[in-house]
Amino acid sequence: MPYPNALEKLIDQLGNFPGVGRRTAERLAFHVLRMPENFARELAGALVEARAKTVRCRHCYNITDQNPCRICSDPARNASQICVVEQPRDVDAIERAGCYRGVYHVLMGAWNPAEGTDREHLTMDALAARVRKGNITEIIVATDPDLEGDATALAVHEALRDITIRVSRLAKGLPSGTGIEYLNRAILADAFEGRRDL
Repeated sequence: MPYPNALEKLIDQLGNFPGVGRRTAERLAFHVLRMPENFARELAGALVEARAKTVRCRHCYNITDQNPCRICSDPARNASQICVVEQPRDVDAIERAGCYRGVYHVLMGAWNPAEGTDREHLTMDALAARVRKGNITEIIVATDPDLEGDATALAVHEALRDITIRVSRLAKGLPSGTGIEYLNRAILADAFEGRRDL
């Protein structure tokens, strides 16, 4: 027996999230139906508010509620050093570790043509334009230590090939196959200390 139309619509919408298949979407939908009504309204309101009140920083492309973001606006940061990461959650992980005081550039993904993510889907051209404006002394590539991260690091290096600047990559002491956001402070601090030129 098919589900009511409203429930099917909810399942379909939840199934649009990355990594959420039909069964997981169904479990989430039934969880929402079991919630008190005020919690469901708060969830819906939080979704609408997050979508309406967050933007991408015009400098680094991180998610923010002000433009430029707090990191790019902070005069205490080393604006001559840019750490290039794949996702906003990587900025959060590095900031929580407290081992880096420069600024960031968020690519908004990893280069993975097999999954439909090509170089033009990423913010590499904006990074190159930002570096060409001057006053940048180093680019630290902090992509994930996996195949896509390695390919992305090479694509970043290629995008900056005609600019004379130091381009380094976090040390390979990072555990392979692990996302930046899952690493602890000590591992991240060691990786920044041991970074090397690409």
